[in-house]
Amino acid sequence: MRLLSFQDEGRIAAGVRIGDQVVPVAALPGFPDDALALIQAGGDTLARLDAAAKAAPASTHKALAVLTLAMPIARPGKVVCIGLNYALHAKEGGNPIPDYPAVFLRVQTSLTGPNQPMLRPKGASEKLDYEAELAIIIGKTARNVPEAQALDHVAGYSLFNDGSVRDYQRKSTQWTMGKNFDRTGAFGPEIVTADELPPGAAPLRITARVGGQTVQDSTTGDMIFSVARCIAILSEVMTLEPGDVIATGTPSGVGYARKPPLFLAPGMVVEIEVEGVGVLRNSIEDDPAF
Repeated sequence: MRLLSFQDEGRIAAGVRIGDQVVPVAALPGFPDDALALIQAGGDTLARLDAAAKAAPASTHKALAVLTLAMPIARPGKVVCIGLNYALHAKEGGNPIPDYPAVFLRVQTSLTGPNQPMLRPKGASEKLDYEAELAIIIGKTARNVPEAQALDHVAGYSLFNDGSVRDYQRKSTQWTMGKNFDRTGAFGPEIVTADELPPGAAPLRITARVGGQTVQDSTTGDMIFSVARCIAILSEVMTLEPGDVIATGTPSGVGYARKPPLFLAPGMVVEIEVEGVGVLRNSIEDDPAF
């Protein structure tokens, strides 16, 4: 199933995408009209929702093309990010291959949804970079979960552009400031339930395109820390709750490591794609706050 969120008369509504049509959850009796609440309700609810959406009459459908999509989960409880999770990306930045992942958090205001502009904070920096990432959506509470059981806690997967303001990222040994300028990252366009993908969403091709040019091209099978390993490591320290998002790191080809460097500027369009998951597309604009 493919679960998304969209703007509906000033509020965020949930929908199930079937091809180029969306079945609004509000048209399906007995289900909460909220993606986070649906995930919190558990796998049985999602399975029933999938069946109900497929059986819904055509009169309930909305064309995907006319909807304004929002982040699939409008306000995730936690957005946990894994750094340096592809060997070639670690090498291109002059970093050793880690035996324990770099971990940082992104706040909700640092993210925007699909087809919405990512913002370059021009007055502070012109070094906004792209990062193609697979996102894990937690479906069941995880606390100190063994790696062998970790995939049981996954509701599904989405796409993530871990947009990074590189000079601020390097102002200290902590990356938080460079990762949290408003609307510098993106999340979406939908959540693909785990049953639609290979276990652990690997191996799947992962790419980034800037202005139609492919700038990152790898496979999720090259992650140093697999989906299951990420969940096991994180849940040893923190409780992962339904609706939490884990961004699993980016492959090589990021802008700062290219020669000459490639940073994002107004007028550019960035597309993040993972095989079987979809395409996350965002334009770039300058932040009017600067």
